[in-house]
Amino acid sequence: MEHHALLKKLLLSAVAMFAFAFALVPLYDVFCDVTGLNGKPSMEAAEQSQAVINSRTVDVSFTTHAQQSAPFAVKSQQYMVQVKPGEMTEVTFFAQNLSGSARVMQAVPSVSPGKAAKYLHKMACFCFDKQAFAPSEQLEFKLLFYVDTELPADVKELTLSYTVFDISDSVQANINAATANIGAS
Repeated sequence: MEHHALLKKLLLSAVAMFAFAFALVPLYDVFCDVTGLNGKPSMEAAEQSQAVINSRTVDVSFTTHAQQSAPFAVKSQQYMVQVKPGEMTEVTFFAQNLSGSARVMQAVPSVSPGKAAKYLHKMACFCFDKQAFAPSEQLEFKLLFYVDTELPADVKELTLSYTVFDISDSVQANINAATANIGAS
């Protein structure tokens, strides 16, 4: 009898864990919407900006950080810029491969507050493509963007954050697989 009660508790626990795991993604999206974390900007080049609104400015800050194992240092030339909605703005970023071997970097952007993500439009961004580095090489990248004129009036500042990943191993695996497929043909 005790075994049946224990079995019921264990099955109920397993069902509860499955239900929680299933609900986690929508719950995370709600959490991000409420807190303004993890804004997901588009990874595609935007269309040309609209007319500039001269009566309003928005502070746009830039942060960068590398994944723990990524041997890259990335920083923007300016920590913050003041932009007018609709105004095209260019910011320079510097990235350096800190390792003694060739590496490939991928930057993943995020905008905070999250509700502002759809109003930040990038025309040119190093995050659109993988970036290859020679050993210890330093490169300069241009970010060209504008803030949409439809940005809600209560948003006076936003942060564009880049997380940098070392994707060298996955790129090499793709090269090896392609080479193997060519050799098998």
